[in-house]
Amino acid sequence: MSLAERYNSVLERIGEAAKKSGRTGSDVELVVITKMHTVSVPYELYQLGHRVFGENKDQEARPKAQELADLGATEASWHFVGQLQSNKVKSVLTYADSIHSIDRPSLVKELRKQLENRESPITGFIELNLTDDPGRGGVLPERITELAEQLVEIEKLNILGVMAVAGLGVDPRVDFERAIAASRTLTSTMPAATQLSLGMSEDFEPAIEMGATHVRIGSAITGPRPNTA
Repeated sequence: MSLAERYNSVLERIGEAAKKSGRTGSDVELVVITKMHTVSVPYELYQLGHRVFGENKDQEARPKAQELADLGATEASWHFVGQLQSNKVKSVLTYADSIHSIDRPSLVKELRKQLENRESPITGFIELNLTDDPGRGGVLPERITELAEQLVEIEKLNILGVMAVAGLGVDPRVDFERAIAASRTLTSTMPAATQLSLGMSEDFEPAIEMGATHVRIGSAITGPRPNTA
């Protein structure tokens, strides 16, 4: 299948999944993950009408965002979806419109500092750690209120909701239920933060059926990454 065919196929699948939750495909934000691909991939998708792209490493995302802009794709929006080191915040804020991986006090502190110098606001999601590994990125669900209380103070950061990745070898619906429960907890501190960044190439359909507002899809659209093809 061509890139265009894979893209259109995923759009159809998103639409069908959305119907099951009483919505339409346009109610779900598709973030196409283009990591390890050259700028030709987001540029072709841009020509097909897509506008929202995601990357997980600043050293790849920043030049790619600039290359895409240089090609005339001035309406492209970039979402940072990977673990964000505090020393990369300043760089990420030069091109990203949204950060899906806000997960710890030290990162909140740096975001507060760097956003003071930014004219336009940015959106973000609190990333959850749904595993038993404390070293993995994301805040534990039971500590989401503590983190949210720190984020409320940042005027130029609009927290949309929670982001989570389902574990390997488990029914993703189980983890998505935990994320939804954490989302309900979050809204006690941030009533408007009701959105859910859930679902990737392998599990975006059940995520949408359960209410995901954002899905982060890479290989199902872009195909095998160059170093694993």
